[in-house]
Amino acid sequence: MEIEMESLMHLIMFDIDGTLIESCDFDTDCFSEAIKNVTGHELNTDWASYKNITDAGILDEFITQHDLSDQRDHIHKEVKESFVKLVQAHLEVSPAREVDGAIDFLRQLQLRTDVEVAIATGGWEETARIKLQSAGFDISGLAFASSSDAIERTKVMQVSESRCSNTLFISKTYFGDGVWDKEASENLSYNFILVGNKLRHSKQVDNFQSPEAALFHLGM
Repeated sequence: MEIEMESLMHLIMFDIDGTLIESCDFDTDCFSEAIKNVTGHELNTDWASYKNITDAGILDEFITQHDLSDQRDHIHKEVKESFVKLVQAHLEVSPAREVDGAIDFLRQLQLRTDVEVAIATGGWEETARIKLQSAGFDISGLAFASSSDAIERTKVMQVSESRCSNTLFISKTYFGDGVWDKEASENLSYNFILVGNKLRHSKQVDNFQSPEAALFHLGM
């Protein structure tokens, strides 16, 4: 049976920290503090030194490095609980801020009949949703996956895609801000659009204040 092109959609997926929300700095501080509170050890925050740059992946590697494998499940549970509390406390004093124009851009995409919007973040689900809500995002109805679902970023993206209401896509695009986002996109044959200037990439936007620029890179 031939598939009508009209039934196919564009999948547009977003990272959260540094892509939709200006949260990288306080997120790192809270994550590091949570790990120190639970284990007594300092966290190396050179993310490029880790194999899987997700909350679960970084913590898992940290546990191995410090010979704490016999406490792995307990540490994951305790660090996540501490991290959630620290993020909540920070946001009560200083609410999260969207990357300029991000909320309106997502709304614009959601109104299109040829687009499905999804979220795939390297953060844990609990803190990711808290930050999005604090910044004013409404992601109800969107496919969502996080490092609560998988340690590897590529698998997080695959889980998010599997939760989409559509199964056939003309194109797949991922908006992210880190080299790990770019690498994961390349591994999955996603079009990658860089948000910000942490690295060099041919398709890049500083923010979402000019939706036309982002749509241009999407070929839409």
